[in-house]
Amino acid sequence: MIDAANYHKIETLKNGTAFRVRSVRPEDKNRISEAFRNLEAESIYTRFFQHKKALTDKELKAATEVDFENVVALVVTVGEGETETIIAGGRYAAFDAANNVRSAEVSFTVEEDYHGQGIASHLLRHLGHIAQAKGVSQFEAEVLPENKAMLTVFSRSGLPMKKKPEGGTMHVTLSLAGTVD
Repeated sequence: MIDAANYHKIETLKNGTAFRVRSVRPEDKNRISEAFRNLEAESIYTRFFQHKKALTDKELKAATEVDFENVVALVVTVGEGETETIIAGGRYAAFDAANNVRSAEVSFTVEEDYHGQGIASHLLRHLGHIAQAKGVSQFEAEVLPENKAMLTVFSRSGLPMKKKPEGGTMHVTLSLAGTVD
């Protein structure tokens, strides 16, 4: 069984930079707040579907204090100790879908300086392994149609995928079990 609350892997970006994928922790609030402040307005909009300047205390608590059963959150960091910097994050929130399938809404944010390095793909793979171990059969995501980068990450994941336009977004379903219902 995967211990999602203590998850920790070291990997390498396409450019050779070492990075860490680890479980988010409550003490990451300041690092996540700083990471959010470093995002460009367009990245904030494509992730949150609205413009905002900062995360509220309630949002920071929800981002960093998760149960690692129904909600799993991972961060990608560079540096260590005092210089550790969060450059990306991914999470899923599991739910029981109407068709008796355990599903999870998945989302990602990657700091712009690290776009194109495969970070979202790494996060998707790590979250997928954890989700499968916890009985999740599929990931779902609402993606803005203009967010071509995220749609590409999903389509290149190797997971069976369905896309369906829904009210100004693209609803994406990725099967973790090999087929999409």
